[in-house]
Amino acid sequence: MGKRGSRSQSQLLGSLTKKQKKHLRDFGEEHPFYDRVSRKEAKPQTCQLSESSDTSSSESEAESEPEQVSGYHRLLATLKNVSKEEEEEEEEEEEEDSVTDETEMNLEDGDSDISEEEEMAAESTDMQGSVASPADPEGKDGHGPPGTSEESPEEFTDAKHESLFSLETNFLEEESGGDSSLKASQDPFVQHVNTKLKEKEIQAVATNPRTTHQLKWPILGQVVFSSKFQKLETFKPPKDIDLKSVHLQKPLESTWIKTNSQFLSGPPKSSSPFTPLQKELFLIMNSYRDLFYPERTALKNGEEIRHVYCLHVINHVLKANAQVLANNSRRRSQKLGVGDDDDFRDQGLTRPKVLIVVPFREAALRVVQLFISLLEGDSKKKIIVSNKKRFNGEYGSDPEERPPNLKRPEDYEAVFVGNIDDHFRIGVAILQRSIRLYAPFYSSDILIASPLGLRTIIGGEGEKKRDFDFLSSVELLIIDQADIYLMQNWEHVLHLMNHMNLLPLDSHGVDFSRVRMWSLNNWSKYYRQTLLFGALQDAQINSVFNKYCVNVQGQVAVRNVPMTGSISQVLVQLPHVFQRMEAESLSSVIDARFNFFVNKILPQYRDAVMSHTLIYVPSYFDFVRLRNYFKKEELNFTHICEYTQKSGVSRARHFFLQGEKQFLLLTERFHFYKRYTIKGIRNLIFYELPTYPHFYSEVCNMLRATGSGEEAAWTCTVLYSKYDAQRLAAVVGVERAAQMLQSKKNVHLFITGER
Repeated sequence: MGKRGSRSQSQLLGSLTKKQKKHLRDFGEEHPFYDRVSRKEAKPQTCQLSESSDTSSSESEAESEPEQVSGYHRLLATLKNVSKEEEEEEEEEEEEDSVTDETEMNLEDGDSDISEEEEMAAESTDMQGSVASPADPEGKDGHGPPGTSEESPEEFTDAKHESLFSLETNFLEEESGGDSSLKASQDPFVQHVNTKLKEKEIQAVATNPRTTHQLKWPILGQVVFSSKFQKLETFKPPKDIDLKSVHLQKPLESTWIKTNSQFLSGPPKSSSPFTPLQKELFLIMNSYRDLFYPERTALKNGEEIRHVYCLHVINHVLKANAQVLANNSRRRSQKLGVGDDDDFRDQGLTRPKVLIVVPFREAALRVVQLFISLLEGDSKKKIIVSNKKRFNGEYGSDPEERPPNLKRPEDYEAVFVGNIDDHFRIGVAILQRSIRLYAPFYSSDILIASPLGLRTIIGGEGEKKRDFDFLSSVELLIIDQADIYLMQNWEHVLHLMNHMNLLPLDSHGVDFSRVRMWSLNNWSKYYRQTLLFGALQDAQINSVFNKYCVNVQGQVAVRNVPMTGSISQVLVQLPHVFQRMEAESLSSVIDARFNFFVNKILPQYRDAVMSHTLIYVPSYFDFVRLRNYFKKEELNFTHICEYTQKSGVSRARHFFLQGEKQFLLLTERFHFYKRYTIKGIRNLIFYELPTYPHFYSEVCNMLRATGSGEEAAWTCTVLYSKYDAQRLAAVVGVERAAQMLQSKKNVHLFITGER
């Protein structure tokens, strides 16, 4: 092979450009390339056409040189990652020597059983695609056996196994039926992502008033449609819907009914695939409008709602991924230089497209279990779920850990079930029929996290280790059980919302030719759908929905008003004195309440006759202020908050019951997390109306635990202002609340219980 090999090598080197020599040195083992180039026929000249704008969709190409690189070079780049140091320019003579040496070694040692014709045919096939199939180590369907790779401890990147998570190196399976459903113009997903906005429309959003229209739906009740864009469209739910009409992606049409069967009544064939509540919620979700539903309770409809939003999440992810995989196949099958780059814009700046915020690990566990159920269903083909054992170990719970004799209200049992750790985050990658748990964030489709788990990643100003680029291209944000975050730390939710859909600080290997224009324009927040579920109407939750939800499709909020209020659930005979305080502005309410309490209310209870007084304080900051004031005034009091140790709680409860301490300061968060029954209460003061309306009746009913014979001396005093309208209506009912707020009198009396 000596002289003949030298002549062919010299001819080969003479016909190569400087860049081709560089790639030949790095990928010298691919000798079929040299055979093709050495021929002086017209066909091999097709590599000249790769000057077109067709770019590879491999994620690893983000590290290539900024200069225009031909399609052929991109093809070779997908076979191997080349570090930046290796890409530096070298002297042409040195390149020529190194390439010649490596080529000789490969030609001498690279003999194989594959004929030249077969190798050339394989090379020709590879050149037709924009992504080389050898870059997919997982096989044709993109799935490797479970446990084939161990993930990096890093949450954001995993350069060693990046191709395992890459959408760009996989193609649409034939059995999936292609993307025909995506091509349908009536598909809400396609309509939403293809909505085109103009610059003047974006500028007008900041100044446009929010237009609203109210409708009454059969199950949801009062539904308010609103939008800051010019066009506001409303609709009413049809009586019946079938799964085909809502454009579910395969295999959801067949798996949903089984997954949702526990909520359905009647024969499977005759009944609707949705419950009445699910039907109306899913119609709003599937229209890609923002949604605020404040009547989600863990005891009543929590799981029913979780099922339907998980269906929407999987449907969205499958459609988005199918679009990417289908475009990969189209790019591979098309000839180089054919087609417009805009035809393949199907991604965001980063891969995570869904963020689900839940309060506890148990909720994350149930969400993932629903994902598996929705993708698997009755199918005999089990889907591949990697790291499932680790996930069950970290997110599951041991039933024996819970004290057997612990008695708490039913709603408490429903909320605090399973693993209630509130610091977690996990990435989930879905690729056709496989799910990877603990996927690196930038290789994940879905992120499931708690506000605290996200806060520790996002960090704050000035922190070195912080990252929020993974939030840049979130298309679907679900905040479930939002009311619980009021009890955890609402600042974490606000911090998260302030970092949603910002332009990333790094490219993270994105192929910009595949990024949607509205994402490049930093308009992602106008295309993000936000689904907000909670158990109550609260000013802080309303503020997040009104301020941060600016979806181009509009917003839908359920606004039912309470007619009776939780005061009707108070069973003890008790006079309730509601005292209205005046405040000039919302910012002055805190000081006005403190001064009103210190000057008007507290003097009435200083007398020793008014002992056994419980002061219920919703805000921890107000609690600290009152505690410091009581210490300064040397009042006989004790206190319990969420940070009090168990021994301190026991002492405080004992002193208060025995009358050794006249006052007991109690925070709402302690009551939320513990639900202890405080014994010995004779006088009750609500420093502020409770966040949860049923806490009002719960605390009032604690007076029954004191014993009989003292009912005549019991009192209850409540402080409120005109800015507490929502909480007041939830306690006394909307009609009474309106009268109390408009009345010239500042004091109102209610008496509960049977005489």
